[in-house]
Amino acid sequence: MATLNTAFNIATGALEADQAALNIIANNTANANTPGYTNELPQWQANDPVTIDGTSYGQGVTMTGPASQRDQVLEQRIQQQLQLEQGTGARLTALDQLQNIFSTATSASSSSSLDIGTSISSFFSALSQLQATPSSNSLRQSILSAATTLASAFQSASSQLTQQQGALDQQSGTVVTQVNSLTQAIAQLNQSISQTTPNNQDASQLEDQRNYDVQQLSQLIGIHQITTDGNNLTITTSSGALLVAKGQAYSLSTSVSGGVTHISDFEGNDITTSLAGGGGQLGGILTTRDQDIPQMQSALDTLAFDLGGALNTANEAGSDANGNPGVAIFNLPSSASGAASTISVAITDPSQIAAAATGAGSSNDANLENMLQVQNQSIVGGDTPSTYYSSFVSTLGSLVSQVSTENTAQQTSLTQLQTQRDSISAVNLNDEAASLENLQQAYQAASKVFTILDTVMASAINLGVETTVA
Repeated sequence: MATLNTAFNIATGALEADQAALNIIANNTANANTPGYTNELPQWQANDPVTIDGTSYGQGVTMTGPASQRDQVLEQRIQQQLQLEQGTGARLTALDQLQNIFSTATSASSSSSLDIGTSISSFFSALSQLQATPSSNSLRQSILSAATTLASAFQSASSQLTQQQGALDQQSGTVVTQVNSLTQAIAQLNQSISQTTPNNQDASQLEDQRNYDVQQLSQLIGIHQITTDGNNLTITTSSGALLVAKGQAYSLSTSVSGGVTHISDFEGNDITTSLAGGGGQLGGILTTRDQDIPQMQSALDTLAFDLGGALNTANEAGSDANGNPGVAIFNLPSSASGAASTISVAITDPSQIAAAATGAGSSNDANLENMLQVQNQSIVGGDTPSTYYSSFVSTLGSLVSQVSTENTAQQTSLTQLQTQRDSISAVNLNDEAASLENLQQAYQAASKVFTILDTVMASAINLGVETTVA
């Protein structure tokens, strides 16, 4: 009878183990499309055998719980690659918008009439047309109109750069808010996991959620992570500023200085510059806001200041239609800083165009020739105005192409890593179906053992008389 009881216990254990495994497979199937879910496999452990007269007898198996199919090293590689890809992706998006400012294609925000390169050419073309009839008031008015268009082109480009910089500044604040929300969630999951693991409870789904949140965090900001005691994660920015330690989150803060948002760690240290090179969307946003746009603004300021100053000097060297000394054509600041945004036409009377040499009369065009030579002089960074602007646009285009190439390569690498991860961790419905069939057969086999044991037990109770068990 004891042997029959042992057999019953083994069969019961088999049924319980098979049912628990079936539940795991069912859970996998139900979460096949759940973001961050990691495939789980049943884990079996043989029960301690019983030894009688030197012979060991097996006592079946127990299903000890599910085990997530997760490669932590691969997960971290994905997170690192994700930071790079998101950083260049955010920068590329911003640069594409900046490039549109200097495109000659017409759009709602810019048109060829406000393109700086076209406006420079149009201004010198208007000067050239005046050569034929220096005393023509209508041709002089065309020069003032061309000058106004040129100044407007500089102002428009500078204004759009400022607007884009402001938009990126707002984005940086939004990203910081999202970062703080995720670090709070990760800290809470740290606490839950550390409380669950010592009690031998399954924390796999909590770990799945934490891994998913860490990946979301990696999209926003460059990070490093270290697994510590109690299965906790310590997370810092790529430059070392603490974000999460065990169950505690350390929030970033923002403040405005000089009209620009600065980001500080929990100790109050300004880490804006280090974040710009750290990856994630925040890194790309800050790189464009603090490096790319200021360089563009500086280049436009230099062009506006040097070109406007050279034309002012040339006009001041001649005599206008009334015989008066020439005056400055453009209003400019005292230095190049801010010149593109503030340049404006200083004269309103077309007769003040000083086409003639001093004292030569209104029909003379000697000084007009000097003004026309400005377009061929290397007055802006060692280049002519048109060459300087063309180089500026070409440099911007090359930067966009470079960042685009980097982002494409990073996307390819990220896809390869994700494919490797999915081969290990993703739920494969075909595999789950095969496992389900095997477990069902095992469950049926254990059930059949019960039927046989019931028959044997009934026969034993009836002293060997074969008895049908209903």
